[in-house]
Amino acid sequence: MILERVQTRDVWRYSLVAVLIAVIVAAVAVYLPAPVDWRTAFRPAARAMLLTGDPYQVEGFFNPPWTVLPMIPLAFLPEQIGAALMFVAGLAGFAFAAHRLGASPIVLGAFILSPPVMHSLLNGNIDWLPLVGFVLPPQIGLFFILIKPQMGLAVALFWLVEAWREGGLREVIRVFGPVGAALALSLALYGLWPLRSSQEVGLWWNASLWPMSIPIGLALVAAAVRSRRIEYAMGAAPCLSPYVLLHAWSGALAAILKHRVEALAAIAGLWLLVAIRAFDTVLTSAP
Repeated sequence: MILERVQTRDVWRYSLVAVLIAVIVAAVAVYLPAPVDWRTAFRPAARAMLLTGDPYQVEGFFNPPWTVLPMIPLAFLPEQIGAALMFVAGLAGFAFAAHRLGASPIVLGAFILSPPVMHSLLNGNIDWLPLVGFVLPPQIGLFFILIKPQMGLAVALFWLVEAWREGGLREVIRVFGPVGAALALSLALYGLWPLRSSQEVGLWWNASLWPMSIPIGLALVAAAVRSRRIEYAMGAAPCLSPYVLLHAWSGALAAILKHRVEALAAIAGLWLLVAIRAFDTVLTSAP
């Protein structure tokens, strides 16, 4: 009898989740335009990967080739439906990572509604993938965090030091061997594709604080290595990159999610920044 009650409760729970997903997909597909990054970069790159094997035919695609492999089924759906499913996947990814990083329910909700996360979801970007990578075992997580080096490169360095501490060269090879082999193969197939993103550095929407943020980034890397805490490395990466969009700062924000007051203060500050920028734009455009 107890088992039947548990199974019935699980059925109702999964059914509710399925209905909620369906409602979100329908609402996003109907009421939101196809997000720019999905429409111009990831969807065409996923289609090109399947049809020609070369996602770099798409001008706006700069990520590792394995980024688009799970997107291929969505890329051949109608554009709005694929975009809506990506929105749900991103929502789930951000929530999963925040939960694993210790966010309380109120902080998790605030994080989902924060400017970097909303910016990523509404633009159809994939910043949630590196965040998921942060909470996975390093051997797997490296594939995720290298999708966005501006979010994950310092974490990769942190994991390198940790692997060396735990088992020397043998452990480094065990942890970094798979992603190293995949990276080498991608360079052999597609050339120096990581350099493609350098053309984006000078664009007006670049939200990097580089080079002024370099000292902060290096200090955070040193703190991560000394304290053996990944959170410092999560905050360091955007400080060391010359190209960081607003949504990529979600990784640095995620580093403090387990600290309720600090996280809520940071999110409030981000919304204040948005308000100030919006007010400045209105004043600038006024006749």
